[in-house]
Amino acid sequence: MATDDNTTSLNGIGVSPGLVAGPVARMAPGISEPAVATLPAEADVETECERIAEAAQTVKKGLELSAAEAKGEGRTLLETTAQMAADPTLTSSAQAMVKERRLVPERAVWEAAGSLASMLESLGGYMAERTRDVQDVRDRIVAVLTDSPMPGIPRLPEPFILVAEDLAPADTALLDPEKVIAFITSEGGPTSHTAILARALGLPAIVGAGTAVTDRLSDGHIVLVDGTKGTITLNPSEDELRRARELANRVRVFNGDGATKDGHEVQLLANVGDAAGARAAAEAGAMGVGLFRTEFCFLDQPEEPTVEAQVEAYRGVLEAFPGKKVVVRTLDAGADKPLPFLTDATEANPALGVRAYRTTRRDPEVLEHQLEALAKAEAETDAKVWVMAPMISTTEEARAFTDKARTYGLKTAGMMIEVPSAALMADKMFEHADFASIGTNDLTQYVMAADRLLSSLADLSTAWQPAVLRLIKAACDGAAPHGRPVGVCGEAAADPALAVVLVGLGVASLSMTARALPDVDAVMKSVDLADAKRLAELAIAQPTAEAAREAVRAELPILEELGL
Repeated sequence: MATDDNTTSLNGIGVSPGLVAGPVARMAPGISEPAVATLPAEADVETECERIAEAAQTVKKGLELSAAEAKGEGRTLLETTAQMAADPTLTSSAQAMVKERRLVPERAVWEAAGSLASMLESLGGYMAERTRDVQDVRDRIVAVLTDSPMPGIPRLPEPFILVAEDLAPADTALLDPEKVIAFITSEGGPTSHTAILARALGLPAIVGAGTAVTDRLSDGHIVLVDGTKGTITLNPSEDELRRARELANRVRVFNGDGATKDGHEVQLLANVGDAAGARAAAEAGAMGVGLFRTEFCFLDQPEEPTVEAQVEAYRGVLEAFPGKKVVVRTLDAGADKPLPFLTDATEANPALGVRAYRTTRRDPEVLEHQLEALAKAEAETDAKVWVMAPMISTTEEARAFTDKARTYGLKTAGMMIEVPSAALMADKMFEHADFASIGTNDLTQYVMAADRLLSSLADLSTAWQPAVLRLIKAACDGAAPHGRPVGVCGEAAADPALAVVLVGLGVASLSMTARALPDVDAVMKSVDLADAKRLAELAIAQPTAEAAREAVRAELPILEELGL
């Protein structure tokens, strides 16, 4: 839509809040597809096969070096991509094509990666998201083989707004927030790795804008990005630019005192994956940890880590929060986080398969070792450990897990609510579980029957869906008679307007990326509990997600004031 003769507003999916203006810098196009060519008669096939192996190792080492410089989730993403580069499936398939068809190495790698990506795509769900990793590794190996520039983010002296088709994990993990002040992609959805990294870095971001939008964004042109509304303004006015500068210079901090205006405490916690992330969250004022993703301790391991290794990893997180609550999620393996020693990568639908707590059906000892390690780590620190299992679907699973955790001396044991059955049966679940945390990403996916990684279904993949909000209310209502607290640790907790609704529904704690804490706190302190309850009722009474979002935002003028 046009706002005047010169100013035009384009739309995408806003996934990370903030208002910023700056020049566009487009991501360089990826490596071109190598021509189908065969080796000359005099070429040594074994030497060419060795070149593929060496190129893959070069890429792996480069990614590992980058990982060592990255932090938190960025490091994990780089390490995961490095594992893909080291995967013998890709290199051996490419080498076979060189031997059998005498393809040049770069073409062999391209075709082998295409076959692997097609296989992952056919599995659907989370596994399909890994195709982006395969393509990234493919481009990097081909770049080494052809002595071409390595694909990546532009390097410019001045801060810029990055425009790309999509960002590979290795790219997002190395974003420098001092230079990349926002980004816009034509692909991606609200819970893609790109969106999650944007929120972790505190960068305004718009994804899923489509090529019709991104093709209109030229290098050097000044644009205004509103990561909350999902709008891109071409030729912004001087007033709009001045407002963006004012907001960029405003610094908000969280003092660790989460509450509504009338003093109703709302614990504002952090999601972390390792000790470095925990220390950063503590420095940001987090009142504790609402989600410690322990699978990050396992992802780069070919076999189950020892109890001793796990104790060391857990202790590093717990030590960052002496005397405070640290909610630990047991291993959430499967789907987008396959582990070779635990999960079956050939499942037809891994998002609905043997993942998370369900792995105990085949390998109960992995959970037992984890609980043992957690108990030992807690004994060595002053943190208050709350442990919960993901993907709990039945009352019997809730009972079995909490009983097992308590046998190891872990006093506070609960569950994740990610499956609709857990929310609907909450009154029975809380006869066993001491608490629950709602994973809104997965809960939304299962309620709406929409793969949360598909940008084409982004309108369905939002916790603003009234059906999702009603299930959250059902979970809180089921917990209330038992006096059990319910938290939210999904991406919804980082949305300041939605955070108010969640508290109104009965949620006691919100866990998010540490960068979101000041914004959520500021909005929470602008309402009292009665306001939050009224807005929650308003939201669940709406017919659509967009109507719910607009109705609530209209009642929170502070959002506009804060640029949220």
